[in-house]
Amino acid sequence: MLTARLSFMMFLQFFIWGGWFVTLGTFLSNNLGASGKEIAMAFSTQSWGAIIAPFIIGLIADRYFNAERVLGILHLVSAVLMFQLYHASNFAEFYPYVLAYMIFYMPTIALVNSVSFRQMTDTAKQFPYIRVFGTIGWIAAVNLISLLSWDSEASIAAGMLKNTFLMVAIASALLGLYSFSLPKTPPQVKKTGKPRVSEVLGLDALKLLKDRNFLLFFIASVLICIPLAFYYQNLSPFLTESKVANSSSWTSVGQVSEVLFMLLLPIFFKRFGFKKTILLGMLAWVIRYVLFAYGDGGALFFMVIVGIVLHGICYDFFFVSGQIYADSKAGEKHRSAAQGLITLATYGLGMLIGYGVAGLISDAYVTGDGHEWKSVWLYPAGFAAVVLVLFSLSFKEEKQQEGATLKHEAV
Repeated sequence: MLTARLSFMMFLQFFIWGGWFVTLGTFLSNNLGASGKEIAMAFSTQSWGAIIAPFIIGLIADRYFNAERVLGILHLVSAVLMFQLYHASNFAEFYPYVLAYMIFYMPTIALVNSVSFRQMTDTAKQFPYIRVFGTIGWIAAVNLISLLSWDSEASIAAGMLKNTFLMVAIASALLGLYSFSLPKTPPQVKKTGKPRVSEVLGLDALKLLKDRNFLLFFIASVLICIPLAFYYQNLSPFLTESKVANSSSWTSVGQVSEVLFMLLLPIFFKRFGFKKTILLGMLAWVIRYVLFAYGDGGALFFMVIVGIVLHGICYDFFFVSGQIYADSKAGEKHRSAAQGLITLATYGLGMLIGYGVAGLISDAYVTGDGHEWKSVWLYPAGFAAVVLVLFSLSFKEEKQQEGATLKHEAV
């Protein structure tokens, strides 16, 4: 029963994200007339929310209030903000609300992880089987969009793509209310005496960076998310300009792959350990962007599909592995703050830089009928290759008991 409750939480958490984020670039470009730079600004709100997230988590979830209650309040506020996005008629109206929304939504990613981890006895084995329902939620959301034909050429022209915001507002309200029924997850930090500023802001989690391997992982997380930003920002416009029908459904093929590799993750931990698993994820980034660069919506569409399928390895072997790795390093006291720190590195700093770069490169390769996608996709392919080489040469597989937690837990 507990597993089912946590799985439903994950389902709604990522149904909400996938329900509007995948088609955001298409909506902004076609319905609000946004430029590449403005689209980058909208996507970058995710990063600002992620940068702020560790401070929210450190302030309220690790010290003062139950994580499940904070989760509920944040989602209820997010529902109101998403409803305002549904009514926005131009980018100037849209941007303030999407920025506010992401400031409230991004901390919830760390919170659902924290709520889940606190109920587990073996995170490396148990977490992937709960987190996989988040991916299923994302798949359900994007396929529902295609099922309702909101992403068809005619519907986009008619402005129906904005219905995604209304759908997500309803889902956010549902998760907000449901969160109050989740297992109690009280703060782990004892409130003894006057709290230090570092404790209140969750900055104690920064002590993890004193560990050389964790620092390298943190840096790699920032760097690998620069090419990742190209995927989130450009995939939907890429498929739309390539005249691919039911483009939202095609993007969900990556999430189907994610489900499969999520279930295989404990096996990879056991057989290969953390470093090789994460290196395989990085290599998949390089291959994926090369496939996008040389594929198209016609005879070479199979290359695009293979690139999308690689999302399972790209995401699971880096992001989910990283969340489990951070949890194994943090310990009970800073569990929520550690998840916020990884959110800061990935969805915060890395993607903030990445969205800006992706926007500039996208604008640089605008043509009369769209973009010159081959040139656009080769940039993230090259960058991901550099990160892969640097991480493989720098990160040393840990042999001591603390560092080998992942591998031992998966046995």
